Amino acid sequence: MQSVTAVSSALSPWQPGIFSLVLYALVVLVVIGAMIFLSSWLGEKRTGVEKQRAYESGVIPTGAARLHNPVPFYMVAIFFLLFDVEGAFIFSWAVASRELGWAGWLQMTFFILILLYGLVYIWKKGGLEWGPTSRRK
Repeated sequence: MQSVTAVSSALSPWQPGIFSLVLYALVVLVVIGAMIFLSSWLGEKRTGVEKQRAYESGVIPTGAARLHNPVPFYMVAIFFLLFDVEGAFIFSWAVASRELGWAGWLQMTFFILILLYGLVYIWKKGGLEWGPTSRRK
């Protein structure tokens, strides 16, 4: 008799269980599908020369698109992602620091030391020098 109660409570929309998760996922998929359908159905479909042109910050493109991309731009993006993720980990640790105790503090200290080592390594290799540099002999 207890197994019938367990099954009925798992399928109840008011109790946390698989039915609530599946129902939520279906509602999300229906809303996403409706938004995509409505945007394609109601949106303008006019094409022209200006719409076919590649948009580059309002600058009309001239010449070939094969240009050398500056590496420092990508380095800044990677550093930002790295330290953004670091900030998220440190913030989540700070929120749960009392529950984690000394073990959590030691783990976070180790994590920060590894990140500091990585920052010093990047600094020594010249990854933070974004200005023009002269060639070394």
